[in-house]
Amino acid sequence: MSPLELAGLAVYLACWLGYAPLLRRLPHAGGVINANLNVVRTGWMTRMALRKDRFIDSALLGHAINSASFFASSNLILIAALTGALVGGERTWSTVHNLPLVERTAPLLFEAKLALIVVSMARSLLDFIWSIRQLNYCLAAIGALPLAASEETLRAYAAATASILNPALGSFSAGVRGYYFALAAAGWLLGPIPLIITSLGATFLLAWRQLASPSAHGLRQLRLLIDSETM
Repeated sequence: MSPLELAGLAVYLACWLGYAPLLRRLPHAGGVINANLNVVRTGWMTRMALRKDRFIDSALLGHAINSASFFASSNLILIAALTGALVGGERTWSTVHNLPLVERTAPLLFEAKLALIVVSMARSLLDFIWSIRQLNYCLAAIGALPLAASEETLRAYAAATASILNPALGSFSAGVRGYYFALAAAGWLLGPIPLIITSLGATFLLAWRQLASPSAHGLRQLRLLIDSETM
């Protein structure tokens, strides 16, 4: 593996593994989507605990579980296809290298490139699976909410339920993010320079959507409204 290949791989790993920790360090830097959503979901759980009819809340969580299940199933199919290509060996290598844009490399390096995509997708799959499990825990927590209790008790239940819901949907977001970096990893098939470009591009796109997209501005305003109600 050439120094340029190693540099491209290092940039990819830094972007892939460093994005989430960096995002967690910016919860108050203008309000990223993830931080604002935590407040919005906590407000949702508070409203849910204080009302008698919680059917709509269970339905919304059921929709979230279905979405996570869909992504997990799709992810598993992609992993199976990529693994099939990976174990294809020389035949896959010769077929792919007939494509005009794919960089010609040694078979072992080509397999390493495919393996990186598989690992990226596998991590995404684990995030989706963990999200589904946590969402089921959240459904159980909603079912355990008392129908008649003091407002203070209900708010305590809501805070506890939100502490389950927020990590669950955070794992779902991490799983979706894995698709971005799997596509970035696919850039390595074109060469180390495309890998660097796709890695930085995926990171900047995700950061822009978290900080400066219309949804980010809308959620920031919604968080301010919720915060003003709780003051």
